[in-house]
Amino acid sequence: MPFFAPGDDPGASFLELLRRTGSEPFAGLAQVPAAEGGFGSLEGSHATTVLAVRSSDGVVVAGDRRATSGNLISHRDMRKVFPADSYSAVAIAGAAGPAVQMVRLFQLQLEYYEKIEGKPLSLEGKANQLAEMLRAHLPQAMRGLPVVPIFAGFDPADGRGRLFQYDVTGGRYEEQDYATAGSGSLHAGTVLKLGFRDDLSEPEALTLSVQALWHAADEDSATGGPDPVRGIYPVLAAIGGEGFRQLSDAESGAVFADLQAELSGGGSGGAARFDSAGGDPSSAGGSRSEVSR
Repeated sequence: MPFFAPGDDPGASFLELLRRTGSEPFAGLAQVPAAEGGFGSLEGSHATTVLAVRSSDGVVVAGDRRATSGNLISHRDMRKVFPADSYSAVAIAGAAGPAVQMVRLFQLQLEYYEKIEGKPLSLEGKANQLAEMLRAHLPQAMRGLPVVPIFAGFDPADGRGRLFQYDVTGGRYEEQDYATAGSGSLHAGTVLKLGFRDDLSEPEALTLSVQALWHAADEDSATGGPDPVRGIYPVLAAIGGEGFRQLSDAESGAVFADLQAELSGGGSGGAARFDSAGGDPSSAGGSRSEVSR
């Protein structure tokens, strides 16, 4: 462990510790022009639609499982919802590699702060830390590797769930009811807007989330719907007074089965569309894969 003079101590900031020891976390060839030996603009896998919904018990966070590279499906079972700590979560959209790296660094930062200070960072402070990471990532975002996360958690001080949206420049915006990000965010956001109520219970928020993801997958080729053949379902997580809990694939599948039954009962052929939206790549009607901005 390095030693620092009193005026040079990085304190409880893990990011600052990395910088002081010459390990800038967001430096790399992606920031160097191609003419100088860097990569220039990069095209990698992109994570697509994620969302968060506030409930009376806390907050629900969800994300589809598809990652795209151009007009190709690069991954069908990518996880885009991660616990930040025991009472908060991050959902990622944008360039998949840098987004996952940022989440891991964010988890380390929160753990480091708690060990140094002897208490966890406030939910507001966690949201600010993530905004700082996004600002540091801006040079890579300008070269085609944007990261657009959603941060959500249960605030013990307020006794309620809170959620935050971001832009690629590190702008942080607290939302009161719901938040969406990614290529299917417009379609998912419309479903959430029409279905949200202030008194949504956790099960109702989970149901609304899967409805939003299904409609996003039905309209956006870069968003993956449920795939019963492969047993792949969107990731669902609930955060409340008892902490972070991620639903198993079986539990997520049961929520989607209820939606399938509801669509089938409507007599509009919804169940057939439900199946084709997720597992069959040939049903994708385009090549849109970038994050919605």
